[in-house]
Amino acid sequence: MKYFKIFFGAVKNGFKKFGENIALIINSILLSVVYILGIGLTAIISKICGKSFLDRKISGKEKTYWNNLNLKKQPVEKYYRQF
Repeated sequence: MKYFKIFFGAVKNGFKKFGENIALIINSILLSVVYILGIGLTAIISKICGKSFLDRKISGKEKTYWNNLNLKKQPVEKYYRQF
């Protein structure tokens, strides 16, 4: 009886480590595919369309990359209806 307990305990630990390794491999593959499809396709499509998500170009008359936010005081009603 003692040997069965040792044997099945070892089998259980072996299957547990095997399952963890398989999960690590599958998760890495799935996350890589999602990243390539999600981020990669978005980047390719945006480059084809000429879309830039960051304003990195600076005109000749500007001396800085900073954008003026034009934060003026707004009426109180506008703050309550944000959308």
